Amino acid sequence: MAHFDLILRGGACVLPGGIETVDVGVRHGRIADIGDLRTAEAAETLDCAGLHVLPGLIDPHVHLRDPGDKSVETLATGTKAALLGGLAAVFDMPNTQPSITTREQIDRKRGQIEAEAWVDVGMYIGGTRANTPELASLELQPNVCGIKIFAGSSTGDLMIEDDESLERAMRSGRRRISYHSEDEYRLQERKPHYTAGMPHIKHAEWRDVECAFLGTRRLMALARKTGRPAHILHVSTAEELEYLADYRDVATVEVLINHLSQTDEAYGRLGGYAVMNPPIRDARHMEAAWEAVRNGTVDTVGSDHAPHSRAAKERPWPDTAAGLTGVQTLAPLMIDHVNAGRLSLLRLVDLMCAGPARVYGVTGKGRLAAGYDADFTIVDMKKTRVIEESWIVSPCGWTPFAGQKVTGWPVMVVLRGGLAMRDDAVIGTPRGRPVVFAEARGA
Repeated sequence: MAHFDLILRGGACVLPGGIETVDVGVRHGRIADIGDLRTAEAAETLDCAGLHVLPGLIDPHVHLRDPGDKSVETLATGTKAALLGGLAAVFDMPNTQPSITTREQIDRKRGQIEAEAWVDVGMYIGGTRANTPELASLELQPNVCGIKIFAGSSTGDLMIEDDESLERAMRSGRRRISYHSEDEYRLQERKPHYTAGMPHIKHAEWRDVECAFLGTRRLMALARKTGRPAHILHVSTAEELEYLADYRDVATVEVLINHLSQTDEAYGRLGGYAVMNPPIRDARHMEAAWEAVRNGTVDTVGSDHAPHSRAAKERPWPDTAAGLTGVQTLAPLMIDHVNAGRLSLLRLVDLMCAGPARVYGVTGKGRLAAGYDADFTIVDMKKTRVIEESWIVSPCGWTPFAGQKVTGWPVMVVLRGGLAMRDDAVIGTPRGRPVVFAEARGA
């Protein structure tokens, strides 16, 4: 008789080939068998009847702010938020204080993940002019998901805005580079036209469509010239999405939950709590984002979780801090979009499991298949809830989706074969580990 450490029984499992009601057997933290396991024994059993079993969902774009201001976010609180929101892994951005730009900082952060993280964590290295010669080595360090370059909209040394320096960075290494694509020259040229006290909707006017589209056109020209693959983060315009469809040889595409869920009416309703980069735009761009999800142009969906204090969000524009929370609400909102008929559950799994694994080269995650990590997001597709700020565990304490009713909710998360979250409660102690990437083995 077959024996497993854990069996998930009777769930509607989202497999690579479709959705089937089957059992999943786990041994030593990995999926060992999928099928009819009624005669098998297990040390632990989870009854998943009436629930959907997804591969562990991944948010490939978060800012956990650690090191930084602990009153806003920490690695521990941000990963707990991810777990409560139904995620099994997150990829953390490098614009911390100080920025993550060296091997020593990556090594220190790896140790922190092993001690404090509630979900698995991949790490970005920030690309700068100073560390450009080392990027080819840095991108190969264990648990690094890739290089992140801010081609606009950053502070300190974490920005490379000119073509010559961008090309130099592209020629240092071979893995896919992730970009914040806004044209810094256009931003600075337009900045004097916007003054203190203007309404928040001016944020979208200042950082206009051409600002994003020009940045992306420049990056695509350089990507084709160098042959270096690019991942364009938080694509926010119809123009970019149409354009990028012709650059699939060198580019992959991310869209954010905000650009799929909010339009510029949010500025009047939320004020500073709608300010992010690139900005929330009008309905034409949201419709284009959904069309790009449907036609396959989009590879990944993320939250761009970027918490700030309430005081920073409530400063008059243009001094309002840009960035919105999202790691805890990403999965419920995407599941609600499935129930609303905007995408299928299979497409959601492609965007939040297989897509991140494919784009970043993750080892052992992203599919319900034998040999993969036993990471599962278990969802009650019929459960209806209202997103409440009392549920948010990030110390900043707010969400731009407060009061929104959603249908479909993650009720359990299994991380490498161990139950980590059930019914709004984290279980045990932090068990997150650094994510493993096929090309990041050290150099």
